[in-house]
Amino acid sequence: MKSITIQTPGKLEIEERPLVNPQAGEVRIKVSSAGICGSDVHIYRGHNPFAKYPRVIGHEFFGHIDAVGEGVDASRIGERVVGDPVVSCGHCYPCSVGRPNVCAELQVIGVHRDGGFSEFVTLPAKNAHVVPDSIPDNEATMVEPFTIAANMCSQLNPGPLDTALVYGAGPMGLTSIQALRGVYGVKEIIVADRIDERLAMATLNGADRVINNTHIDLKSWLEEKGIRPTVIIDAACHPSILPEAISLASPAARIGIMGFSSDPCVISQQGITSKELSIFSSRLNSNRFPQVISWMTEKKVQPEKLITHQYPYTEVLEAMKIFEEDQKHCCKVLLKF
Repeated sequence: MKSITIQTPGKLEIEERPLVNPQAGEVRIKVSSAGICGSDVHIYRGHNPFAKYPRVIGHEFFGHIDAVGEGVDASRIGERVVGDPVVSCGHCYPCSVGRPNVCAELQVIGVHRDGGFSEFVTLPAKNAHVVPDSIPDNEATMVEPFTIAANMCSQLNPGPLDTALVYGAGPMGLTSIQALRGVYGVKEIIVADRIDERLAMATLNGADRVINNTHIDLKSWLEEKGIRPTVIIDAACHPSILPEAISLASPAARIGIMGFSSDPCVISQQGITSKELSIFSSRLNSNRFPQVISWMTEKKVQPEKLITHQYPYTEVLEAMKIFEEDQKHCCKVLLKF
C-alpha cells in the first residue's frame, strides 16, 4: 500500500509499505480522502513534540471498512466511516470521567501511531463511525475538524443570550463560527483576524461583524460599539490573546483556549476573579463524532464552505505547500486516494 510518511522532520516520502492487517478489536479502512491539518505540517516541520519518526501522518480521514479483526462483526465490512483519531485506554481517570482525549496513555492516530494519509489505516472498531449516505464523501472527511469546535463548545455552553468573540478565522475558527451560529444560535458573532480574505470567509460562515486587528485596537473598537463578549474562543492560539481576552470579557463570561504554545503569558488573578470568569481549554475531542455527524445530517453546519482545495495524494507536497503558505485563499485541503 502507498503511504505518505514523514521519515524525519522536513523529509516526506510516498512509500510502498506492507498492507496493514487489523488486530483484535480493530477494523481496516480503505481511505478515500483525508484532510490536511496544521498539526500535520507541524509534524512535517519537526515542531510537534509528541510525534515519533518515521510517521504516516493524517488524522482526518474517510473511507470504507474493508477488513475486520478478531471480535469484530464481519457485517461491518463495507460501511462508510470516518475515523476518530483519539485512541484511549478506557480505564484511567480522564477516561472514567468521559474525557478520553486527555487519556493518561493517549495515542493519536497520525501522531503517536500511523495515520490516514495512506491507502489503508487500522484503528479500534469503536473509533470507526458510520456516516449516512446523506453526507457526501468530501463533507464526511470534515467531521473531525468540526469535533474540535464541538469539544470546545461543549465546555463553553453558548446560547441565544451570548455575544461571541472568535480570535482567528482559520479552520478552527471557522468551524467554531459555524457551530456557534448553526447549532447554538448565539445572539452575535464577532471575529478578529489579521487577514482580510479570512475575515471574508468568516462572514461567509456566519460572523455578524469582523475586524482586522492588525492596525485597529480591538479593545477600543469593542468599547466604542458598547460590546462586552460573553463567550470568547481563542482559535488563533497566540499566548498574547488570553490576557487580552480576560480584559475584554463581560462579567460571568467564558473563555476557551485551543493553543499549544509553550511560551508564557502573564494574567491577572484580579482580572479573572473580579468578573468570575470561567476559562476552559480544549484538546482534540471527547467522543464528539456522533454529535457532529448529527449536525451534518440535520444541515446545522455546512462543511463544504471550508473546502478550498483538493489534490490527488501523489501531489501531497504541493498540497502541503498551498496549505502552509496561502493563508489568504486556502482553508481546508483534501487529499484523494
